[in-house]
Amino acid sequence: MPKQRHNKIYNCLLFRSKMLNKNEIFTIFLITLILAFTISLLKISETFLPVLISVFIIITANVFAKKITSYHLDSEIEIKLWEIKRYGFKPTKYFKKQFPAGAFFPILITAFSLGYLKWMACLVFDIKPKIYRAAKRYGLYDFSEMTEHHIGLIAGSGILMNLILAIIGYLIGFDEFSKLNIYYAFFNILPISDLDGNKIFFGSLILWSFLSAIVLIGLAYVFLVI
Repeated sequence: MPKQRHNKIYNCLLFRSKMLNKNEIFTIFLITLILAFTISLLKISETFLPVLISVFIIITANVFAKKITSYHLDSEIEIKLWEIKRYGFKPTKYFKKQFPAGAFFPILITAFSLGYLKWMACLVFDIKPKIYRAAKRYGLYDFSEMTEHHIGLIAGSGILMNLILAIIGYLIGFDEFSKLNIYYAFFNILPISDLDGNKIFFGSLILWSFLSAIVLIGLAYVFLVI
C-alpha cells in the first residue's frame, strides 16, 4: 500500500514536470502576444497589459484542462500552432510548406475586418497513447490507439474550462475577461480543419451540440447584455 501511494505521488509529480515542453511554452507565449496585439490594437497602451494577462490565462487554462484530461485517459498531448496544408478540394492543392494559420489568421482577419472581427483559434494538439495504455485498459495485445471519442473529450475539456472562466469572470465583475473567454470558446468550437471543434464534432456530436449551444447562448448574452 505505501509503495502504491509512493508510485502515485511520483507519477503525479512527473506529470506536472512534463506538463509543457519548450516548444509548447514558446508557442503559447507567441500566440498570447499576437492575440493581445490584435485584440487591443495598441490604441491605448494601458489596455495592452490587461488584455495580455487575460489572454494568457485563457489559453493556459484551456491547455491545462486538456493536458489533465489526456493524463487521466492515459495519453499525452502536445500543443502546437495551427497549420494548414491543403488549400483546395483537389488532391494536388497543397502548400509546399504548411501555412501557419494560427499566427497569421488573427492578424489578417483583424486587418480585413477593420478590427471588428478578432480571430482567436490558433492552437491545436497532437495526441498519442502512453506505452502502458493497451495493457492497462484493453489487455496486453489489444489495439491501443486513442479513439475519436477520447480525443473529443480532451478537446471538449478545454472549451468547458473557458466557459467556466467566462461565468466566473462575469460573477466577479470582469466583463471583458468573460467576453474573451466566450470568443475564444466560439472560434475553437468551429468544426473546421484541425481545430478543437472538429475533434469534438467527430468524437461526439452530442457533446459538440451541447457545448455549441452554451457557447452561442453566451455569445448572444455578450452582444445583448454585457
